[in-house]
Amino acid sequence: MDLQDRVNDLESRLAFQDDTIETLNDILVTQQRAVERLQMQMTALLKRQEEMGGQFETSEEEAPPPHY
Repeated sequence: MDLQDRVNDLESRLAFQDDTIETLNDILVTQQRAVERLQMQMTALLKRQEEMGGQFETSEEEAPPPHY
């Protein structure tokens, strides 16, 4: 294998690696956006649960139901 073939091979590999890195970066950005969206949804759900939790809490002072 002469020098020109080696250079061509290296250039081909570099182009393939650049394309792969760009593809992986695009996927990573998409996943990061999805994670951020899920984190926002979880935060909203936790806030909503805390707000609704007060509505359904039972007081310990309440008498037990009649069937006890």
